Amino acid sequence: QVQLVESGGGLVQAGGSLRLSCAASGRTFGTYVMSWFRQAPGKEREFVATISRTGVTTNYADSVKGRFAISRDNAKNTVYLQMNSLKPEDTAVYYCAAGVKIGSSRSDEYAYWGQGTQVTVSS
Repeated sequence: QVQLVESGGGLVQAGGSLRLSCAASGRTFGTYVMSWFRQAPGKEREFVATISRTGVTTNYADSVKGRFAISRDNAKNTVYLQMNSLKPEDTAVYYCAAGVKIGSSRSDEYAYWGQGTQVTVSS
């Protein structure tokens, strides 16, 4: 089992940047595929980015491709989401998730979730 805690959210102007972090407990972090999802008010949770166990393989939603970058540091049990060129439509609660299926963008394939961190982008 793994526990996840996100941090780094906040209020930023359009065009700005934020870096989210997700710290995991336990010694098995390196065995999990890690992903970021987000949920805006009144909308369903949507996939943002995923990274393989070793960090070699990444995948992104089309809406964030070229602006966001996911990375991980297995020595620190942490996954990151660097968000650049932020837009008002990026406003959402961002969640990190741990799973076992490489490249999955389906939220129901992730067993462990953090509590979320709010990102608000003003125009």
